[in-house]
Amino acid sequence: MGTGKTTIGERLAARLGWSFVDTDAVIAKREGRSIEAIFAADGEAYFRAREREVVAEVCRASDTVIATGGGAVLDDDNFRALREAATFVCLNATPEDILARTGGSDRPLLSGEREERIRTLLAARAGIYARIPHQIDTSALGIDQVVERILALHRAESAAGSRE
Repeated sequence: MGTGKTTIGERLAARLGWSFVDTDAVIAKREGRSIEAIFAADGEAYFRAREREVVAEVCRASDTVIATGGGAVLDDDNFRALREAATFVCLNATPEDILARTGGSDRPLLSGEREERIRTLLAARAGIYARIPHQIDTSALGIDQVVERILALHRAESAAGSRE
């Protein structure tokens, strides 16, 4: 969260002429309520089950840029599906930048002392995030710089025949 996945994903999809899917937005639309409301009413396990369904579905689509929430890759099935379907990129940012970018939002996993929660989440997820083949720190980069880096990764993978 707060790394620019939606903004960057939308811009990347436009550059490629592809569709853009934000899995959180799909879940919220299907449920008819916000992610925060889903967490509050039904809990994280319910949300993660819906997320698993949506990730499996969107990974079957072609010519699609997929943005997931940061917790999606904690699920082995999601990780595998995303790895097999796409140029798999982890967008990173410093805890300070994430805090600044998410300051006014009601993120369910950031209740309480926000900076401490961000650091705790990043530390808990570091091992999984490190397994993602491509890492881009968005802290000091503009949107177009990040998009260009992802395009270069995608082109290299496509040229190598590992992705279409």
